[in-house]
Amino acid sequence: MDKILVHGGRRLAGTVRISGSKNSALPILAAALLTKETCVISRVPDLSDIHYMLTILSELGCEVERASGVVTIKAENVDTEAPYDIVRKMRASVCILGPLLGREKEATVSLPGGCIIGDRPIDLHLRGFEALGAAVRVQAGNVKVLAPELRGSIINLRGKFGSTVLGTDNVMMAAVLADGTTVIDGAAEEPEVVDLANFLIAMGAKIEGAGTRRIIIEGVKELHGAEHEVIPDRIEAGTFLVAAAICGDGVTLIRVEPKHLLAVTEPLAQAGFDIESGREKITIRPGATRRALKLDAHPYPGFPTDMQAQMCALLATTDGISVVTDNVFPQRFMHVAELKRMGANIELQGPTAIIHGVEKLGGAPVMASDLRASAALVLAGLHADGITEVNRVYHIDRGYESIDEKLNALGAEIERVKV
Repeated sequence: MDKILVHGGRRLAGTVRISGSKNSALPILAAALLTKETCVISRVPDLSDIHYMLTILSELGCEVERASGVVTIKAENVDTEAPYDIVRKMRASVCILGPLLGREKEATVSLPGGCIIGDRPIDLHLRGFEALGAAVRVQAGNVKVLAPELRGSIINLRGKFGSTVLGTDNVMMAAVLADGTTVIDGAAEEPEVVDLANFLIAMGAKIEGAGTRRIIIEGVKELHGAEHEVIPDRIEAGTFLVAAAICGDGVTLIRVEPKHLLAVTEPLAQAGFDIESGREKITIRPGATRRALKLDAHPYPGFPTDMQAQMCALLATTDGISVVTDNVFPQRFMHVAELKRMGANIELQGPTAIIHGVEKLGGAPVMASDLRASAALVLAGLHADGITEVNRVYHIDRGYESIDEKLNALGAEIERVKV
């Protein structure tokens, strides 16, 4: 197990290339199960979650090759039961249910693991499968779905805290091979859902409305192989924008999609930073003053919950009182206790963090509780006096490709130490 040592006080400057989106790549890789023909997916990030997904696909019988960010998958013959030992490590492994159900009309998958950030049930996924005609059984830690045939239906996937991205992905993948037309109301609008839909369309699916709250899917008899390039990772990009805001003298992100990041760049501009967007690039520079913010995390196109922890790290040293509310995962504030160990002044009131900005944080040993909290602690360490020791960095390797190397290339001083 590794830990990261962040030597604070270094200034960041230069250019960083953003990787392909983890949250797009995982369901797109799973979607290759929908055809017996070869699929070629490029710009796949080198992450532990991706490794787990490719291992699952191999265990299911797929032929998988990976080289320089390009993954080739041929799922000519597949098993319908995913092994627990791998599935338990990653929540997104649940997205193999949809394509297996669509193609084989049955699937058995262990209840997924992943980050501990509050209640994240898959009941909306299962509700969608049932609406398509599948029988669902949860027993001994496994989810089994079975359908003699799948029939198009009208399905509402909006839950207590908004739409479900993986649920939308899962139901969409099952419905592309269903008989008739499926309408998903309350669909997630995230760019990653659009990216998956575009891949499915390239495979021969008939989908309209991806990126809106209503997706219409006309089922087809079969899909064929396709090639696809994964979109840029907007959360990795947002994380580097916040890193540059915390201690940057001018940082440019390349291979990004600026329109996907408006919910991050607009608050940063309100906080006093100079943001310049161009074709596939964004530059952030310090402004004359930094201002406190009021932020509310909502499903896309709102401010992303996956950026909440990183913004807390920035606002912890921003003069004034900032208020951050997470309406998606109200319990997702375990990073707050660790930031307070570094000297942050933060008070939690239910789903809201009230942040009194301090002049400086101090390095301290801290413990990462989940993927985005890991990133937030690294970012806080960039600004802190002394050395910040971030433990359990296996979380960060789930979603950030070489974050320490990329930050070091911008001027940071970060060591990765094996313990």
